[in-house]
Amino acid sequence: MSKKAIVIGSGYAGLSSATFLAQAGWEVHVLEKHDQPGGRSRFFSEEGFSFDMGPSWYWMPDVFERYFNSFGKNVTDYYTLKRLSPSYRIYWDDGFMDIPSDYEQLKNLFDELEPGAGEQLDKFMEEAAYKYKVGVNKLVYKPSLSWTEFIDIDLMKGIFRLDVFNNIKSHIAKFFKHPKIRQLMEFPVLFLGALPENTPALYSLMNYADIKLGTWYPEGGMHQVVQGMYRLAKEMGVTFHFNTNVCKIDVINANASQVLSDDGKKFHADVVVGAADYHFIESSLLDKTYQSYSKKYWDSRLMAPGSLIYYLGVNKKVEGILHHTLFFDVPFDQHGKDIYTDPKWPDTPLFYLSSTSITDTTHAPEGCDNLFFLIPIAAGLDGDDEALREKYLNMICVRFKEKTGYDIKEHLVFKKTYCTKEFIQDYNAFKGNAYGLASTLLQTAILRPSCKSKKVNNLYYTGQLTVPGPGVPPSLISGEVVAKLIDKEYQKK
Repeated sequence: MSKKAIVIGSGYAGLSSATFLAQAGWEVHVLEKHDQPGGRSRFFSEEGFSFDMGPSWYWMPDVFERYFNSFGKNVTDYYTLKRLSPSYRIYWDDGFMDIPSDYEQLKNLFDELEPGAGEQLDKFMEEAAYKYKVGVNKLVYKPSLSWTEFIDIDLMKGIFRLDVFNNIKSHIAKFFKHPKIRQLMEFPVLFLGALPENTPALYSLMNYADIKLGTWYPEGGMHQVVQGMYRLAKEMGVTFHFNTNVCKIDVINANASQVLSDDGKKFHADVVVGAADYHFIESSLLDKTYQSYSKKYWDSRLMAPGSLIYYLGVNKKVEGILHHTLFFDVPFDQHGKDIYTDPKWPDTPLFYLSSTSITDTTHAPEGCDNLFFLIPIAAGLDGDDEALREKYLNMICVRFKEKTGYDIKEHLVFKKTYCTKEFIQDYNAFKGNAYGLASTLLQTAILRPSCKSKKVNNLYYTGQLTVPGPGVPPSLISGEVVAKLIDKEYQKK
């Protein structure tokens, strides 16, 4: 008789752990609060406009391919990818720059900004490629329960090349002087949820992901990745229970015996995988006796940013944007301080725009566009109300018109907003965070909340608050890591 695993949450990490456990012969049940899989990567359509609610960047395609290959499948069995070219557009205070997907074109662009920067990019990318190869293959596919896991000949040989103890801001500054190049190269680490000066230079591997591996779009949206993983899970025999809100994990003799939902259902468990918000599971689903981390511990963690998001529909096509457009037209330093150093609502925020209808005409009515705007904010801020959201929307609209000449307000026919309140309400997100725990040196590997409970023998965790870190590819990896850890430990029993 197969062992039963209960997975709480069906985001990328939950789907990943469920499929790998099913592959190992477990009977797997996924309990999901919402009416669809995906967690933060849910999808909705209203008035002819369609939106991915959360993640919008498809980077590190090799991680997705590895995931599906693990089950004898290919990405193309589930969705179609298109490489975006240019990769994205950046608006500066004095104009815009399109970032070419072609490497030689990018080198030429660098040389135009700073003579010799193209050659420097070659040197930088050679190091970044090494970090990507070693970092992804040797570091992130580990449960990080002990430092001994990292005793590896390749890691030992290359410890200094991995640049773990230097920060990426100073690392980039060694190669490039032009402020636009520096900001462009610092941009990818923002996905890791910390300032460049607090992020290990190891993460220049993200530049390799951006520049060499490229920016892609799964036709139909990021939701198609979720649907592909969901289909695969069903093919593997995983059972899904939607509209099932977990309210309690019963623990007997330091073992999770069953999971309870608020509609009175009880799910027996040999193993429980917490793929929902780690802090919520710890503080709300477990009795205090079985909580591994104290309130003081959680309050001391450096959180990745929250997000203020606008889902907008306009009745006229927008000129001056690409699928991904970044507005770096104000200084990042002050916005960074407003997120990390002195948390407050930013006065002059940078913001990001994704318009999938630029690439995928099915996401908006004919002659229209969908606009997904995101402002990074500090996690845990008070004061999230409609007046504040309207204030920032007006700010975005003014700056957008200054840069593109397009008046969003004049053509706005659909609007939905999403911020701290919804992240807490929909995902039980600690401090309303959008991206989990920041990837600083002191919150890396074994220094992150453990993927295995310290108090409950058969309770494990996966997702962006544990190893390896925030982002979609790391969440896929996190699910694989915890599933294989579980199966390995239970084979010994």
